[in-house]
Amino acid sequence: MAKREKAASAAGARFDGLPDALLDWYGRHARTLPWRIGPGERGRGVVPDPYRVWLAEIMLQQTTVPHAAGYFEAFTRTWPTVEALASAEDGDVMAAWAGLGYYARARNLLKCAREVAARGSWPRTEAGLRELPGIGPYTAGAVAALAFNQRAAAVDGNVDRVFARILAAKGEWKDEKRRIADLVGELVPEDRPGEFAEALMDLGATICTPKRPNCLICPLRAWCAAHAEGEPERYPMKPAKKAKPVRFGEVYIVRGASGVAVETRPSQGLLGGMLGLPTTEWREDGKAGRLDWIEGAQEIGEVKHVFTHFELRLRVLTVESEGALPDGYELRDSGSVADALPSVFRKALKLAS
Repeated sequence: MAKREKAASAAGARFDGLPDALLDWYGRHARTLPWRIGPGERGRGVVPDPYRVWLAEIMLQQTTVPHAAGYFEAFTRTWPTVEALASAEDGDVMAAWAGLGYYARARNLLKCAREVAARGSWPRTEAGLRELPGIGPYTAGAVAALAFNQRAAAVDGNVDRVFARILAAKGEWKDEKRRIADLVGELVPEDRPGEFAEALMDLGATICTPKRPNCLICPLRAWCAAHAEGEPERYPMKPAKKAKPVRFGEVYIVRGASGVAVETRPSQGLLGGMLGLPTTEWREDGKAGRLDWIEGAQEIGEVKHVFTHFELRLRVLTVESEGALPDGYELRDSGSVADALPSVFRKALKLAS
């Protein structure tokens, strides 16, 4: 208790007792997740597996918990240790990742696993974890706290939202994010940093949600300035998002005797290393042309997909082909290959089914 009170007093008397209130709530309401040990288990000597913690954190970037959970369980069945993942074939991992999006994560996942396997162990500190491929400030803090019980702050979008409301943060968002990170870092208790991080994640995911936060049952409402104002949904006050540019192109379902034509996309660039359907360039002016080796294709509709920095609209065309495919393409059974395709190509294949 004394350690938590000391951490809270360092952040100012206003936040005295906040970590204890949050941890008490977490002990009663913690979510059961496939990568998580239960509340209080650390105190009984249960040690989280850093591989599972890290894998979950990478999967959860820009992905919901329900969507990530199935992938996590499939990954850990196939590659139960970081050494097993490090020795996996690139194509197998990219295929298993298909549908999770943000495919640079999968490439960095392999790089990181191989570096950890080569080292023989995981770095145990936030600074050491930052040196690994694909691990940024949030992931380093999360793994340090959750896996190694280091006093590190794990500040993601959920935590930003919680503390933007607690502070009723009205300043420039970049400045407020730094202020929030500093405050969270001061509040992390020395004796339970992992559970504190998990508690904040759960609070943001289940109570202090983007819309209609359930303030009546929030354990932190006594410290929340936005609740006192009566308008918690006003926060965080982020700059208005710019409209995403729209790119256009064509994608082809080329059917042969034994399936549909696919290629392994170049390792660098968007959807790098993933299986893909034949497609033109994706251009904002829509002047990518057609693939010169495909003749007589019939348009059947359009699919749309939103990437981080742009929206994509692809005309979907189908064609039957009995000739040889260009180098780099092969025929795969359409039923079995669908699961290995990124979402945008799955949409096109489904439209043609």
